[in-house]
Amino acid sequence: MPIPTPHINAKAGDFAETVLMPGDPLRSKFIAETFLENPVLVNNVRGVQGYTGTYKGKRVSVMASGMGQPAIGIYSYELFAFYDVKNIIRIGSCGSIDPELHVRDIVIAQAACTNGSYANQYELPGTFAPIASFELLEKAVAATRASGVNFKVGNILSSDMFYDDAASAMRWTKMGVLGIEMESAALYCNAARLGKNGLCICTVSDSFNYPEENTTAEERQNSFTKMMEIALEIA
Repeated sequence: MPIPTPHINAKAGDFAETVLMPGDPLRSKFIAETFLENPVLVNNVRGVQGYTGTYKGKRVSVMASGMGQPAIGIYSYELFAFYDVKNIIRIGSCGSIDPELHVRDIVIAQAACTNGSYANQYELPGTFAPIASFELLEKAVAATRASGVNFKVGNILSSDMFYDDAASAMRWTKMGVLGIEMESAALYCNAARLGKNGLCICTVSDSFNYPEENTTAEERQNSFTKMMEIALEIA
């Protein structure tokens, strides 16, 4: 497929080899304007803002994915397949179902369970287990440990349902799943299929165990800076 693609109007070479990918376009804008030097807007199709700049002398891009596996499936595929991007680091939010995780703690997704059907397109004779790039995972663990923030590494659930029954969600705790979000499994599938690297780092935005703990949309957009800095350090 030639570029621009149907969903990205950037030119060849506009993206760095590593792209940070929040779900929210406004979070993409916040990261670019707060952390990157000389950020340039390289994509704004459908308001999905993508920027490229430098961080500590290293060229880095940040672009939103939108919500859900179909959305990140489209954007990560086009970046990997047509823009020569090597690494995509999803930086998002998740709901914790682990009693040891509280709001603003960090989850590094070693693997992604899913109740979705994204991997059905590959017609595999079994169930595919989407996992992170070990190279990125190893760097993320070291950077997060150095930051001093509370974190856990493990399985996450990429759900196709936001308004799911709480009892259904909590069943995943019996399998050691740490939290629930909506994108990582599709990113990990695309990375595996195309021979690239994917990683998901999430900040806990709310908790099934502690319903009094929650964050506003503005806080999720602008204040999850530890996660952003960790992703930039490994980029």
